Amino acid sequence: MKTDLFDFDLPADRIALRPAVPRDAARLLVVKPGQAVQPPLIPASAVTSGKEWDDKGVADLPDLLRAGDCLVVNDSKVIAARLKGRRIGRCEAEPGIEATLHKRVDGSTWKAFILGAKKVQVGDTLRFGSEGRVCFLDQLDAQVSHKDERGDVTLSFSFHGPVLDQAIEERGAMPLPPYIASKRATDEQDKSDYQTVFAKPEGSVAAPTAGLHFTPSLLARLAANGVALHKVTLHVGAGTFLPVKVDDTAEHKMHAEFGILTAETAAALNAARAKGGRIVAVGSTALRTLETAAGDDGRLREFAGDTAIFITPGYRFKTVDLMLTNFHLPRSTLFMLVSAFSGLETMQRAYAHAIHSGYRFYSYGDATLLFPATSQV
Repeated sequence: MKTDLFDFDLPADRIALRPAVPRDAARLLVVKPGQAVQPPLIPASAVTSGKEWDDKGVADLPDLLRAGDCLVVNDSKVIAARLKGRRIGRCEAEPGIEATLHKRVDGSTWKAFILGAKKVQVGDTLRFGSEGRVCFLDQLDAQVSHKDERGDVTLSFSFHGPVLDQAIEERGAMPLPPYIASKRATDEQDKSDYQTVFAKPEGSVAAPTAGLHFTPSLLARLAANGVALHKVTLHVGAGTFLPVKVDDTAEHKMHAEFGILTAETAAALNAARAKGGRIVAVGSTALRTLETAAGDDGRLREFAGDTAIFITPGYRFKTVDLMLTNFHLPRSTLFMLVSAFSGLETMQRAYAHAIHSGYRFYSYGDATLLFPATSQV
C-alpha cells in the first residue's frame, strides 16, 4: 500500500508533553467501525460526533468491558537508554556522541542508533561519562564492533551483566521520543511518568505507552468487574520512533524486538476466549506479541524470541478482539496497525474527530479503545 494513505496533518499543540494526572484521567475515544456512515475523510472543522465513536475517559474502561474479558499488558521496563559521550583515540578531536540503545544482544553488547553516525566507524571507542556514583565505574567505554548501511551500530561495552546495567542507569537518560525531547528537556519526573505500573523486566528503550494510563485504583475496579489481567513481555526498541520512509509499505523493514508469552498465560487466554471472553490487547506491543504467538487456528502458544511482524490493512487478526492504544504518528507503522484493525477510513475519520475535539496525541496523550472492523469479525 502507498504510505501516503496513512498521512494526516496534526497541529503541534495536540502533542502531549506531560501525561494526564492522575493517569486514568486521560480521555478515551471508543471507536466502533461500521456504526455510522460518513464521507471517507473530511476536514476536521466539519466533523460532528457520530455513533461510530463515543467520547469517554480511561476511567470508564471498567464499564466498557465485561466480565470474562482479559486485558493483556506489556510488563517490560524502560531503561535509561540515551547516553551522551565522545569518541576517543582516533585523533586529537573528540567529537560528541549521543547513542540510543535499542536492542540487547548479550550481557555486554547492545545495538544502538547514533546521532551523527558518520562520526563513528568500526573499531572506534566511545566513552560515556567520566564520573560515576560507584567508584569503580569511573568511565563507561564501548567499542563499535559493527555498523550497517543504515547507520545502526553494535556497541561492545567494557562491563558485563548487572555491572553494565548499573553503569547505563547512572549515565543514561530516559529515552523520551523525539517529538517530546525536541520540545523540552528530560527531567526527574519522566523517570516515573515514562514507566507503567506493570514494569518489571528491564529491556525497553521506549515505553509501552497504552499501559501508562493504568493506576492501582483502575485495576482494582476492573478486577471487581470480572476483567482479568495478564502479562506478556516485549522489549520495545527505538525503531518504534522511526517513520516509514519508503513510498510503498511492502518495502519497509521492521526492527526485530524480543518478546515472551509464557505457556501458562497462553493457556489462560485460550481458556478465557473459549468461554466467550474477549482478549483486549493493551497497546501495539502486546498485540504484536500475541499475534506472533498465535497459530492460524487462533490458539496461543508459548513464545520466546524475536518478532518483526508488520501489520497493515489486509492482515487477518487471529486472537485479539479489542485494542486499547494511544494516538499515533502519521505515516507510522502503528497508525498502519490500527488501520488494519479498525479500518483505514474509520481511523481517518476518528483521528479527524480527535484532532478537532482537542484530544492529546502520542506517548503522553489520550487513548482509544478500538473495536475490530466488520471484515475482522
